[in-house]
Amino acid sequence: MSKPKVFEKPIGVKDYLPGAVAKLRHIERQVLACMQGWGYEQIITPTMEYYDTVGVASSTSDQKLFKLLNNRGTTLVLRSDMTAPIARVVSSLLKQADFPQRLSYHSNVFRAIEEEAGREAEFFQTGVELVGDSSAEADAEVVALAIASLKAAGVERFKIAIGHVGFLNGLMEESLPGRKDAQEQLKSCLLGRDFVGYREQLRLLSLDESVRNELEGVLRLRGGQEICDQALQLSVDDQARKSIRHLCEIWDVLKAYGVCEHVLIDLTMIGDFSYYTGMTFEGYAADLGFPVVSGGRYDNLLAQFGRPAPATGFALKTTRILELLGDKAESETERTLVVYDTKGRGEALVKAQELRAQGVNVITERLDDSSNLLDIGINSDEEQAFVYKGVAYTALLSYDGSGIKGGSAT
Repeated sequence: MSKPKVFEKPIGVKDYLPGAVAKLRHIERQVLACMQGWGYEQIITPTMEYYDTVGVASSTSDQKLFKLLNNRGTTLVLRSDMTAPIARVVSSLLKQADFPQRLSYHSNVFRAIEEEAGREAEFFQTGVELVGDSSAEADAEVVALAIASLKAAGVERFKIAIGHVGFLNGLMEESLPGRKDAQEQLKSCLLGRDFVGYREQLRLLSLDESVRNELEGVLRLRGGQEICDQALQLSVDDQARKSIRHLCEIWDVLKAYGVCEHVLIDLTMIGDFSYYTGMTFEGYAADLGFPVVSGGRYDNLLAQFGRPAPATGFALKTTRILELLGDKAESETERTLVVYDTKGRGEALVKAQELRAQGVNVITERLDDSSNLLDIGINSDEEQAFVYKGVAYTALLSYDGSGIKGGSAT
């Protein structure tokens, strides 16, 4: 293997230049402010965790974890999500805090990827966890907050699809009792959104026509509140019916939030069926084929850390939103250019400090004593935005020892 060149970086990671960072931070600030408005407090956890605790508990498959050894030979992992680290904190440092607990975060996470897949090994997530509340109200709250967060990030056109793991588990156990392998194959097809493969698996199972029609009918269960009634007619399994009733309650709460226009019920939605225990959801932007948000209920996770508790949450795919929004994600930045010569230096730098104290972005530059604004390509009478050395400015102040001689600090 050849030695990498000094300017190369590992596959799956990227550099963020100033313009992209400004956009990313803008999204981060807007979304975290939105979450704070809903009562969620921000938390930061370590980049590295123990494999035997957080790594094992993570929803990320073992082969996608970045593992490393410390100097004692203990296996560590780079965090692959934020849910498991937060579960660790809730079960330890926050053990005495009452439930429910509302926590938010913005962090980079790491997942090993196939080099040819073109996916990112490091990316950013912004999300929340609502711990200690098993109600439909809690599930609806995180869905409604996900919608509010997407709007705060600047995503205008999107749909949230919600499903329930319990419905599919109950329906398949009713239709394929004891046939775990067949159930897992069908669930895997749904997880990969491979509906053609799902139908093919049903054909290969040599089922009675009524059973095959029942399982194939799942693919038509996508729409509004009427889907709940159709699902109740499809299955008599107690777990499936209980799950649908819970989903109906979530819909009623979302209706009270006034956000149902952004939501559809999709009972093919299963999330990671080894991890989620109840409601799951994904959000898709109109102009992007990948989900920009995903989440759901995971009531079994905290028990692995010694503090059993129900929990639900979501993560915005912040890096994907950055790609989706492009220039729209960057807030309007107003910059003032202050230029001066030797005689005007003192007055100019004092004025620059005053403006910065007022929250104005100021860049200062000393000119040669014999220069004037026209010499460097700036029209001193220009009242509108101008570009100097590749940077856009909205205001100009110039000092030559006798005060302002061009522009204004608007």
